[in-house]
Amino acid sequence: MFYNTDLEELIFTQHSDIDSDELIIISGYLGPSPIERLTTLDLPATVVYGMYPSDGIGERLHTTLNSIHNRNESVDILYSSFQVHAKCYIWKKEGEIIHALIGSANFSSNGLRTPFREVLTIANEHTYESLNEYAEMIINRANICTSVDLTNRNQGRRNNRAILQDTTYCRMTLLIPNTGQVHEASGINWGQNPNNHTNPRDASIPIRTTHIREFPTLFPPKLESPTNVIGGREQRENDAIDIVWDDGTTMEGLLEGSQPVDGIKHPKQICSFPNKFIMGDYLRSRMGIASGEFVSTEDLVNYGRTHIDVSIIGEGVYYLDFSVPIQNVDIII
Repeated sequence: MFYNTDLEELIFTQHSDIDSDELIIISGYLGPSPIERLTTLDLPATVVYGMYPSDGIGERLHTTLNSIHNRNESVDILYSSFQVHAKCYIWKKEGEIIHALIGSANFSSNGLRTPFREVLTIANEHTYESLNEYAEMIINRANICTSVDLTNRNQGRRNNRAILQDTTYCRMTLLIPNTGQVHEASGINWGQNPNNHTNPRDASIPIRTTHIREFPTLFPPKLESPTNVIGGREQRENDAIDIVWDDGTTMEGLLEGSQPVDGIKHPKQICSFPNKFIMGDYLRSRMGIASGEFVSTEDLVNYGRTHIDVSIIGEGVYYLDFSVPIQNVDIII
């Protein structure tokens, strides 16, 4: 069988069709959201970040992966000791491979949720012995993520994209620039328009043309992708991303919508997936506002922040900072 759509659901439903007791994932790049989802499966899993030796890892993504690893006894996250760009999904039973998928799809939201861009195919049973030897070689030489010290590992890699992007961010306001007020029925109040068939809890982060021009790698052009209907019109796909917040919260997201910038179509907003209310509930909770309530300009000001800083910390992994600076306080002894 050959697959090029719905790859995420394919990975997360295979265990229900086969009798396995272990899942091994070897991937060039990783996203925290699908790794977090692994913890919902009643199946021990080992995940290997293959391109660590050449690409390194930013401290924020490293911290997030360590947190997932430490919070879940059923998931081990490893960093390969040599470059591995392969993508292998292996299900075992009592140490023997009983099913495997191989192809081009990284274990990340970006790799698994963009239709037609990546593929996976079922490995032939005759390759199981060689595949098992390959996987064991990688795992036996890999390091547990929590044992890796980035202080020395990242030295000499200062031109590495992941590391540089740890400190390169776009400041995205939640207010209308020319009025200094919140949007009445878009942005953080996306769901407040009753005529748009939205949920009052919904929210998104507007992407403006200035953001795109100043940070083109953050907000790349939207790519054409064929529709599922044969002979149908091509459509612009929403890029799937992993979102990591400053407090360690992770969620799946989309670079959604479309707007022309210099004649090229780019995304219009960042939102959560599969529902916009995931981000809406999260932001309101951080501000102490009830779910579904209108967010006012005063709410943001009182919270202490009217913007979100956005950066890339890995392949298809976005870091969003909504933290409030710690204020100086008098300490009474």
